[in-house]
Amino acid sequence: MTGSHGQRTGVRDAREGGRAAARRGRVPAQGGAGGADSGGGPGRRDARGRPKRTRKRFVLAVTASVVVLVIAAVGAIYLKLNGNISTFDANGLSKNRPADSSAGQNILLIGSDSRAGDNSDFAGGVGDIGRSDTTILLHVYSDNKHAVGVSIPRDALVTVPPCLLPNGRWTQPAYHQMFNSAFSVGDTVKGNPACTQNTVEQLTGMRVDHTMVVNFAGFAAMTDAVNGVQVCVPNDIYQGDVDPNLGYKGNLVFGKGLQTVSGTKALDYVRLRHGIGDGSDIGRMQRQQAFLSSLIKKVESQGLNPTSLLPLADAATKSLTVDPGLGSAEKLISFAMSLKGIDLKNIQFITTPWKYVGSRVDLVHPDVDALWSTLRADRTLDGKDAGGKGGKNGKPAPASSSSAPTAAAVNGSGISVAVYNGTVSGGLAAKAAQALQADGFTVTGTTTAAQQDHQVTLIEYGSAHLQGAQALAKLFPGAQLEPTAAAGINLVLGQDYANGTTGPSGGGAPAATGPTPSVLPSKDAGSARSAADDPCSNLSYGAGG
Repeated sequence: MTGSHGQRTGVRDAREGGRAAARRGRVPAQGGAGGADSGGGPGRRDARGRPKRTRKRFVLAVTASVVVLVIAAVGAIYLKLNGNISTFDANGLSKNRPADSSAGQNILLIGSDSRAGDNSDFAGGVGDIGRSDTTILLHVYSDNKHAVGVSIPRDALVTVPPCLLPNGRWTQPAYHQMFNSAFSVGDTVKGNPACTQNTVEQLTGMRVDHTMVVNFAGFAAMTDAVNGVQVCVPNDIYQGDVDPNLGYKGNLVFGKGLQTVSGTKALDYVRLRHGIGDGSDIGRMQRQQAFLSSLIKKVESQGLNPTSLLPLADAATKSLTVDPGLGSAEKLISFAMSLKGIDLKNIQFITTPWKYVGSRVDLVHPDVDALWSTLRADRTLDGKDAGGKGGKNGKPAPASSSSAPTAAAVNGSGISVAVYNGTVSGGLAAKAAQALQADGFTVTGTTTAAQQDHQVTLIEYGSAHLQGAQALAKLFPGAQLEPTAAAGINLVLGQDYANGTTGPSGGGAPAATGPTPSVLPSKDAGSARSAADDPCSNLSYGAGG
């Protein structure tokens, strides 16, 4: 009994010793309660008897956590960017728009100098009416390998078509107006981007696919986000040049030569007008084109990665007001990524052909008509076909053999028109009359106009015939509408119709001037700059530039 008791006591002591060792973190080398799990494999248990986690399970858990965090971060970024974006009311777009051609995309870029909100930090004053300081029509070719930005002078005299007011009413057409007045229609702080888009569409005969408005504060923030942009100044600029009302020379603001600017200083550069060249808005536009070229170059050099793009996207979306078609971060990013394949040398900037008319600017015809014709046909400025397979929104691009705009379908029933040939080209009035009659218009007569130097087709109408004139204008994209005291509607054909850049095809006598020019005049095409150009080249119109 004593021996048996001693054996049981020894076994119990051994077990207790094993448990004590386990509590102290030591497992017996052999035998004991822990011996069975001392080997490897998925059945391992820890010192407390719990199953041990394998490395594989640990890695999977970490990977899943990272994926969840990435998804959450991306979602947060999209929500943040979406919350930044403002859109304008698309109801203000014209009901008389050019036909939608799938040859490339047209994006209207507007720089707003409203003094409201954060912009007052850069411009002074609060609650000022929104005004457009800069307007560029960007045509992205359907091959997605070329793009050209066309600067439209803010002082250019144009026709501003009917535009929607804040009270829901539409304005009457306004003739011989400064181009930038369209943005101010309605006298609101945010401006009227839809009215500017309507004006550009009527001016060019091209449908604008998207419109973006960027304000002062956002512009400055974007230059900060890319750590500055390289610019060149042709001569020293002082405080008195930046602010002509200062009354004295002041301190040096920009030294002559190449330099990097950001924030407020970048804004001062693109707004600078006096003290360089002839002090005109035309010269300033050329410097703005050079600035945009440098900005594009800087973004490309930093690479399309989150580290560089997210700060830029945040700054950009905070400053943008866009059409509903770009009213989300996903749409904006998708659009931006569609441009990444365009080489710097294939991004060009040009100013519409222009001339001074007193203190204002007039567009030169037929040169400007040839420019719009070139873009409508998806040809580069040197006349090459840049049509691609993709078109816009995935639709195939049409053949670009014709440079004439596509006229909208119009029912001319009940509308009477007198047709005049305002050019020296023979047979135009008869040709137009035949086309109008095919669309149901009643032609009351055809004859030669009193003056035969009309470059742009003119539609004159009496006060009771506005709607009929607007219907007629659908067949002549870019035509000028002008109210007169006379009754009825007069169609005065211009050189644009003779060139085939406006108007329907009626199968009548061919224009005596021959086919539509396929390229811009060399003097106009040669004035373009590419984003790859030297920042110090072609900076200003006039002496000293």
